[in-house]
Amino acid sequence: MIQTTDIQDIMFPACPVRNVLARVGDKWSLLIMHSMVAAGQPLRFSALQRSIPDISQKMLTATLRALEEDGLVVRTVYPEVPPRVEYHLTARGVSFMEACKPMVQWALDHLAEILKDRERHRGKRR
Repeated sequence: MIQTTDIQDIMFPACPVRNVLARVGDKWSLLIMHSMVAAGQPLRFSALQRSIPDISQKMLTATLRALEEDGLVVRTVYPEVPPRVEYHLTARGVSFMEACKPMVQWALDHLAEILKDRERHRGKRR
């Protein structure tokens, strides 16, 4: 049972749950990390962008920087001409994605039902 002090801790801005989930719960982070897991190898920026066609270059860059800052992604620059840059998940990023597997599977299992319910509710509003 959740106690009042637990709720206050969750609502407090320094809450570790809120702090972490705010970073990875945005529109793009999980999709980027999922693309890395699915590839099974380091990815170049252009490959990441192709794997998520509706993400802008600016947003991909900003999200990768945030994921790198949190130690979920590593950016490796190779001293070549032109420079080659690859991204891959850290052990922490892999661990996070393992924890997300049940949620991703749940979404896949229930997507059809959810889309039907959305359509049904939109029809009621018209």
